[in-house]
Amino acid sequence: MKIIRATLKEIEIVSKLFDQYRVFYKMNSDLSGARKFLSERIANNESIIYLALDNGGNGMGFVQLYPSFTSVGMKSLLILNDLYVNPNYRKLGIGEELIDKCKELARLTNSAGLVLETQNENTVAQNLYYKTNFVKDAEHSYFFWKNDK
Repeated sequence: MKIIRATLKEIEIVSKLFDQYRVFYKMNSDLSGARKFLSERIANNESIIYLALDNGGNGMGFVQLYPSFTSVGMKSLLILNDLYVNPNYRKLGIGEELIDKCKELARLTNSAGLVLETQNENTVAQNLYYKTNFVKDAEHSYFFWKNDK
């Protein structure tokens, strides 16, 4: 296995994984929409995507980070927004490897750290985050406003 930073050259591989990720979260499959969305993020340097590939070049999983900032900390911050491992490759440590790559980037860029959210029901993901030394924030509440337009 190797982990690379995805570019437009890998867009087909990462788009398939991204589409599977969205379907996991009960969204309709939309491979062309996934391709367009990710192509724009990569082309505009709006996100960082790490892609895990097997020895044959097949996509095993991916993680997508969005750069942000912490005003109070006066530093950059990375939002770990998406993490997905293809079911055929689960239980092989790929999620941990992808998270380690994110931590490496945070150290290299002197970011304040990584922040993420996951559904309360997603205990598998929560267990992975605990295992990789994330701490559940008990000091802050998460709110969301949905634009209905």
